[in-house]
Amino acid sequence: MQAYKLKGKIDTAGNLVLTQPTQMPPGEVEIIVLQAVETLAISTVTESKLQSEKPRRRSKIKALQDWFEKTQPAPPDFDPDEARWEALQEKYNL
Repeated sequence: MQAYKLKGKIDTAGNLVLTQPTQMPPGEVEIIVLQAVETLAISTVTESKLQSEKPRRRSKIKALQDWFEKTQPAPPDFDPDEARWEALQEKYNL
């Protein structure tokens, strides 16, 4: 199976419309839809306040508890969908 990343939109009738041409041969395809969500504006809270109010994560697994306390939260501009796509590209040499 080959993976492609394409841009599209959903029209008012609920149909998926691709907004760019494809270079794929005709045939059956499986479609996975990832809808973009709008992010909220960044809060006016200063970065030092965010660091001082770092939530403590509890774990029943003692080996992970220390690890959780040492990890940093994901940055506000982190895009999990983009990270997944990059991982797929690396894994399957896309």
